[in-house]
Amino acid sequence: MTAPVPNTASPTGSGGDPTVPGWDAVLLAGFGGPEGPDDIMPFLRNVTRGRGIPEERLVEVSHHYEALGGVSPINEQNRQLQAALNAELRRRGIDLPVLWGNRNWAPYLPDVVTEAFAEGHTRLLGLATSAYSSYSSCRQYREDFGGALASTGLVGQVRIDKIRHYFDHPGFLAPFSDGTIAAVRQAMATGLALADLQIVFTTHSIPITMTESSGPAGTYPAGSGGAYVTQHLAACALVAGDVAEAFGEDPSWQLAYQSRSGPPSMPWLDPDINDVINDLPATGKRGIIVVPIGFVSDHVEVVWDLDNEAKETAEEAGLFFARVGTPGSLPVFVSALVDLIVERLDPTVAPVGRSDLGPTPNPCGVNCCANLRAAKPTTAGADSAADWAGTDVDPALLRRSGIPGVPVGS
Repeated sequence: MTAPVPNTASPTGSGGDPTVPGWDAVLLAGFGGPEGPDDIMPFLRNVTRGRGIPEERLVEVSHHYEALGGVSPINEQNRQLQAALNAELRRRGIDLPVLWGNRNWAPYLPDVVTEAFAEGHTRLLGLATSAYSSYSSCRQYREDFGGALASTGLVGQVRIDKIRHYFDHPGFLAPFSDGTIAAVRQAMATGLALADLQIVFTTHSIPITMTESSGPAGTYPAGSGGAYVTQHLAACALVAGDVAEAFGEDPSWQLAYQSRSGPPSMPWLDPDINDVINDLPATGKRGIIVVPIGFVSDHVEVVWDLDNEAKETAEEAGLFFARVGTPGSLPVFVSALVDLIVERLDPTVAPVGRSDLGPTPNPCGVNCCANLRAAKPTTAGADSAADWAGTDVDPALLRRSGIPGVPVGS
């Protein structure tokens, strides 16, 4: 067993002081998913509330869940990840329990935070199941944390921080690199050469307005796609470099998008993965390897959109098709997440990342991944206090909950 990691905090019993340095639990924050057919439509309404998504689109998506038995794999995958994180933390001698809560389905984050407080955990280190910067993959989790404190009345009694993004961490990228290399070898076994293949990295499409505002304000030039696109391209290039090293030549690759759900009138990131596949035969390519680099686990959008729709499109185009797996709860990924926890527990541990972009800040930068509809209370942002401006919460309580940006003396 490795030596215990320094952590000045320890559980103090119900009603413990959230201002004590360190953390006493990890809060794994997930998206959530239905656990049975009756849950599907209520879950989809939770996901899309306030976004103006037409009911017919929800019905269409519900069929994807029904085809998989009405149960999303995401909750079971998060249970497995929670168990693996607990085991790895114990292996390293780190006495932090891993709690798990969701945004859109049970166990809901406010309920988990309430239970945590009752059990004496008042300093929670949030770990989002998303590696990249954008509103839905970063700030919305910080809003979930702020909303959990506000809705439970635990402002001033519980603190929730957040671990930085990990898009270029070696342990996040390794499963994609290994899987892509294995898929290329599989294609070669059928008589194809690397030059015959197009590696297509995929991630969730989001509105252009959302991607342009991803990352801290002013850190990415207009038209760059903000942090969301920049981070994805950096991750893709690193995996493509690993493939080139394995085979001695550069592969052909690109980034595509999937799972668009907005109205046609709103510009979203493209090209769509299926459009890319349909265009490949004209370029002389004979096969496609799909790498879902934007996803942590094989949930419904990966299984349905890629293993069903994209695969069918490739078959109709006469192309070899292979889909690379996601990190899930693979040991190398679990170890990487624990590395990120250790990085926060011990300030002498240097951040690890393979790209030149450098680690994203802790806490998140000013106006990071802005909510373009309306400000909601957040935690773990340099200017989070401003997000509470429309509430009647005492600034002294915000300070006790570690909300950054509370004016001195207020």
